[in-house]
Amino acid sequence: MPALRLWLAILIASPAIVMAEEATPDSTEQVSYYRDVRPILQGNCQGCHQPAKRGGDYLMTDHQSLLTSGESGSKAIVAGDPAASYLVELITPVDGKAEMPKDKPPLSKADQKIVLNWILQGAKDDTPDSAKDKYDAEHPPSYVRPPVLTSVAFSPDGQLLAVSGYHEVLLQKADGSGIAGRLVGMSERIESIAFSPDGTKLAVAGGSPGRLGELQVWNVADQALAFSLPVSYDNVYGVSWSPDGKLIAIGCGDNSVRGFNADSGKQVFFNGAHEDWALDTVFSKDGSHLVSVSRDMAVKLYEVKTQRFVDNVTSITPGALKGGINAVARHPSEDQVLIGGADGVPKIYRLFREKARKIGDDFNKIKDFPEMPGRIYDVAFTSDAAKAVACSSLDGAGHVHVFNVADGKKVLELEGPLHAVYSISISPDNRRIASVGFDGEVLLHDLETGKQLSQFSAVPITTQTASNQ
Repeated sequence: MPALRLWLAILIASPAIVMAEEATPDSTEQVSYYRDVRPILQGNCQGCHQPAKRGGDYLMTDHQSLLTSGESGSKAIVAGDPAASYLVELITPVDGKAEMPKDKPPLSKADQKIVLNWILQGAKDDTPDSAKDKYDAEHPPSYVRPPVLTSVAFSPDGQLLAVSGYHEVLLQKADGSGIAGRLVGMSERIESIAFSPDGTKLAVAGGSPGRLGELQVWNVADQALAFSLPVSYDNVYGVSWSPDGKLIAIGCGDNSVRGFNADSGKQVFFNGAHEDWALDTVFSKDGSHLVSVSRDMAVKLYEVKTQRFVDNVTSITPGALKGGINAVARHPSEDQVLIGGADGVPKIYRLFREKARKIGDDFNKIKDFPEMPGRIYDVAFTSDAAKAVACSSLDGAGHVHVFNVADGKKVLELEGPLHAVYSISISPDNRRIASVGFDGEVLLHDLETGKQLSQFSAVPITTQTASNQ
């Protein structure tokens, strides 16, 4: 055991390395890269060290890349030799601070120990073959059949349509004439997409189900990843921008609602008032408040500056609401929100209570629109607030209804038949509506007549199997 004795001596001598008695490098428990080490790196490091954003010219999303060196020239991991592994130096706290993860607290002692023992045991790769596919801008996903589409968004200038794919967001020309770009990132599943108010950035919420949530922010002009933030342990949802474009909000599978500085990525808002997944968010007209909806059947209001829960916008009386709420959109010029969910009834609520709450009341509700078949998955206002639009699905069939906001009446249903529809977006000029869903196609309809204008695949379809060729 001469190598082990040497390593123990180094640990004791150097304050930059975890003490031997804390690291237990002689542990007999076998450490798995895929089960134990990878989740630590995924949750703390891969936001800055991934194919779309190689911080320090170093990639940490696959085992082979971990064993290389970045711009420092020092090998990050030397199998069996922690003393020669630059990564150990970077993650080891000195006076309570570590160089990595950057701008975050040091890894916990338990996580440091896992990484250390894995290196000591030979830094072996036990990644299953099925999990070794790697995607980046040079190796985008390839599709043999259309994927289920969960989100679509018009750019503020109406020239682009951002559409969810697998491990990517596709930027389609809004007339359906072709793909303008492919934003390939870490998240396997894309849940929500939103352009910044000025159209220069695109926020993407998604993740790897049951493993990690991720918020991505892309620069639209050069299609470069501005930053990526690992969030929570499951997918994240319902991304939205504050009216001034300075903040981004998301809902999370851990029931929390979070907000981030749009330039730095720093988390500036957190609230855990929901009792189930938070599925969508929207800011108030002036950005001072944030609204979220959830599977717990509630619409909740928060003050952004204090991160304080203010009120349940909807009734809290048992039985008043039937099923979870999937979507929320804010009125363009009023502090009112359009919501939709499991009961199939689009509703408009005012955000701020004008009367004291009474048991059994639903005072903030302004109006119900006619019920739609099945569950509502997305809602939207036209920019002039004259019309409200909602999409729903039942037994594989989709429905998109358009309502007059003033009188609450349904004025038309988009021409079909449609497959299940999960997301809609209205063009800035209020003339077209894009919808996506189960069949992997983007449909464009005329918003005044409901007639279909065009239909095209959201992704390029090939005859090859999906791989990183």
